[in-house]
Amino acid sequence: MFFEGAEKKAEIQVDSEKLSLLNDIPNEYWHDLVHKCEAKILSSIENKYCKAFLLSESSLFVWDDRFLILTCGETKLINSIEFFIQTYDVAILKQVTYQRKNEYFSHAQPSCFGDDLKILAKYVDGQAYRFGALDGHHNYIFHYENDFEADQQDKTYELLAYQISERASKLLSTEGLSKQQIRTLFNFDQLIPEFVIDDFVFDPYGYSLNAIKDDKYLTIHVTPQESSSYVSFESNIDLISLTPQIMKVLEPESFDILTYNEFDYVEKVNQFIPSEYQATCKIQQTLTNGYEVKFSNYLKPSAEFTSPAKININGDNHAL
Repeated sequence: MFFEGAEKKAEIQVDSEKLSLLNDIPNEYWHDLVHKCEAKILSSIENKYCKAFLLSESSLFVWDDRFLILTCGETKLINSIEFFIQTYDVAILKQVTYQRKNEYFSHAQPSCFGDDLKILAKYVDGQAYRFGALDGHHNYIFHYENDFEADQQDKTYELLAYQISERASKLLSTEGLSKQQIRTLFNFDQLIPEFVIDDFVFDPYGYSLNAIKDDKYLTIHVTPQESSSYVSFESNIDLISLTPQIMKVLEPESFDILTYNEFDYVEKVNQFIPSEYQATCKIQQTLTNGYEVKFSNYLKPSAEFTSPAKININGDNHAL
């Protein structure tokens, strides 16, 4: 069974004096917005700073001045972004960031990054970059080009793990696996103490988590099947410092780290990235909106030969 775990992501920042996303927009609207990309809200948690919605395909977080939405599978995230802009108008927008990473099976997606940019271009001007080589793991990032200047304390961390170990894949694909078993595996009590957690185990497998504490958030999405395993972490808490614990659980063959406004990036990766991984690329760009973006891909070099993947020529060709 194949599922495209790679996420599309958008963060929309607004003038909260004109529109409070927390106080002026009812939850029914967020259900409609999620429906536009062909996903649905499964559950939610909230505090006075943030609402966190767990989706059938990833997550939605809402603060007073911004919302962040990630969707995976074959969702049409750009439709949700267009829906928001058409509802509330470009005039309230302070910043738009739209991001897509390379998919395992991009030909199965309803659109590509270029298609999505054509829709965004109807409403905002901007710039786009590719972080990473075209023939390797990479991320496309678009941002609205205006007079917005990012707060240097506005930080984001993404850790994206590929080809997790056979042990981790089998464990996370176990029939009947419970939420508590997964929480124990990742040791969330120590990883994110005092966070309120909302999580869901999918059938036959797959796992999503939202966690919030004050204005801090963490979201995790697990696609465990061995042929296309992928696990993503995103947060505004420092994920680089948590890398050793995450690598111990997942033991991936490779992983990406992408950050916004982590100015101590070099020192932190030197301190926390396990020594068995080597960087294949290091890319940095300060966007015109003031965010400093850094991207690295890390690979565990092969020490011995492995077997090829056998393809079922009468199957659905997902292995292709």
